[in-house]
Amino acid sequence: MNQFLRIYLPCFILGYLLVSFVWPTLRVYRKTGINPLRFGNTTTAHDYVGFIMKLLTGLFVVNVFVFSISPVAYEWLVPIPYLRSETVQLAGLLLAHGSLLWIVLAQQQMHNSWRIGIDEENKTALVTKGLFRVSRNPVFLGMLGSVAGLFLVLPNLLSFSCMAATYIVIQVQIRLEEAFLEQAHGALYRAYKKTVRRLL
Repeated sequence: MNQFLRIYLPCFILGYLLVSFVWPTLRVYRKTGINPLRFGNTTTAHDYVGFIMKLLTGLFVVNVFVFSISPVAYEWLVPIPYLRSETVQLAGLLLAHGSLLWIVLAQQQMHNSWRIGIDEENKTALVTKGLFRVSRNPVFLGMLGSVAGLFLVLPNLLSFSCMAATYIVIQVQIRLEEAFLEQAHGALYRAYKKTVRRLL
């Protein structure tokens, strides 16, 4: 299994970023002329969250490539012995792939409203259909599933720390977005908030 993963995981992580980040960004930009990447370089809480998300993404990529390139160096990431099994790895792969499909579907259902961060310049429609009937934040839910899956595939101190940090950062970003959406959509969002759970 490890030999297969050393070849497959780098391909998966690059494909993941392409499908869930690059492609939807280009799609929205081509259709609207609006850059959906809304995180900036200021010191606000919103932009700091964006910085941490980029850092965590980079660390997940490092985790995968260290595993693939150098088994000796990978031991420095402190693997968790009792989770090192093919069954756990297979469960992680299934979770990561299922989460990616979930994210792609949610992004498609958002159409031109999809953003990375809060867009204060261009008003977007409130999406409440499809996966948004069961979760107010299906993309974030998929991201959490993805990092949990990657942790199970490569269970070590770095991947666990990144998974825990991702959960905290996403919870902060969700609350920032909730405050913005309530201000932007008023009673419509408050009614939606009462009937659909934050994550699941």
